[in-house]
Amino acid sequence: MDAVRVALLREVLAGTEWLGATRRFAGALRGSVVPHGGGLLLVGTPEYEPWHLAAHLVDEAAWSGTPELAPTLVRHDARASDPAHLSVGPGRLAAARRGETLLVVSPHGPGATLLERVHDARRAGATVLALGDGGGELTSMAHESLTVPDGAELDLDSVQHLVSAAAGENALPSPARGRRRVRDLLSRLADELTAPPPARW
Repeated sequence: MDAVRVALLREVLAGTEWLGATRRFAGALRGSVVPHGGGLLLVGTPEYEPWHLAAHLVDEAAWSGTPELAPTLVRHDARASDPAHLSVGPGRLAAARRGETLLVVSPHGPGATLLERVHDARRAGATVLALGDGGGELTSMAHESLTVPDGAELDLDSVQHLVSAAAGENALPSPARGRRRVRDLLSRLADELTAPPPARW
């Protein structure tokens, strides 16, 4: 989802609780990684890896000039032969320490093994954020959580787009943030409009 679609989604959601909730969560995310600079670990479940959130946070980190927002994606089935940015396995959670932030994205509950790793990371001093269905133990363990229940107006993917966009915006002082977002919106819209048509099948 590009910036134009995020802007349209925000218009549709005006007056709902989602905008405030995603901005608060994004503020907690930014507030935990920027002052400490210890790094952001992003992990999903064995069944769900938050690829798109990782990619959007990398983009927002670059656009906002906030490198701390770029996450390390922790993958459950990572192999040493994978490219470096895809080869970080769950053992990295065991090394999490004070100053680091762990963002757990869990659409249907994290499972006992992941819960144990998250608990260990928190006990070692890492800040834990949870985004997902609001499963009891993970939510109570998290310093900050955003619940996306089944049947909500928004699905988890849409919420992740709103969170990543807000995290990048919040990194800029408000006048600069507004100018930067408008400029980015116009630039991306121009790219889309001037792009050659897709190849036929």
